Amino acid sequence: MASLAKTNPDPETQTLLFADDGVVPNNPDLPVLVIRAAVDPEAGDSAIRALYEANGWHNTWTSTVFDYEHYHHDAHEVLTAASGWSDLRIGGPSGETLRVNAGDVLILPAGVGHCRIAQSDDFAICGGYPKDQPAGTILRAPEDRRESHIADIAALSRPDTDPIFGENGPLVVHWGGPDR
Repeated sequence: MASLAKTNPDPETQTLLFADDGVVPNNPDLPVLVIRAAVDPEAGDSAIRALYEANGWHNTWTSTVFDYEHYHHDAHEVLTAASGWSDLRIGGPSGETLRVNAGDVLILPAGVGHCRIAQSDDFAICGGYPKDQPAGTILRAPEDRRESHIADIAALSRPDTDPIFGENGPLVVHWGGPDR
């Protein structure tokens, strides 16, 4: 088993809430969490993915972010930059562009649009999903079944644990525990 990535015990967490913009539904109830320098930037993808698994997140992967607007209606998603940097647009076409660097974490609630705008040659990102949810179905925006997807997003359970910090991490603080 890979060793777990070292984490920053006192990370800065930013919250971003995006309304439905008519193209992507976003999530009216749960904010995107941007956790800067949460993971040692030298950790490597295997250690990041092992950390997700240890905290109850699964279907992990290492790749990049698609360069087209998309969202997941059936799963929340964690993204951790494993190397390099990328400019990611979060919240759909009228959302916000964020520069993420190795060690930065994004936790995206179901429904939130995301898209890669630019990246360094060495950029890699790790992703994963809560244990009770599938590897998110990739839906290109706009999607013709939006209304049913909005209902799916509203009904989706919240994760039991933060993918990086476990039971007491920023996800639990900002989204509440599993019984909310």
